[in-house]
Amino acid sequence: MKQRDLVKKLEEAGFVFYRHGGSHDIYIRAGEIEQIPRHKEINERLAKAILKKWGI
Repeated sequence: MKQRDLVKKLEEAGFVFYRHGGSHDIYIRAGEIEQIPRHKEINERLAKAILKKWGI
């Protein structure tokens, strides 16, 4: 999955960009934190796990 597609889905669920980490971007929603790897392509299993974690 493309990183921008994953970020778009997270933002639609209420997450907002917080800051850049070492090799990840940090997104937050009401105190909940998610780290997204800064790669053009994100492994499908990882992307699905992130979405499932937040019920997206």
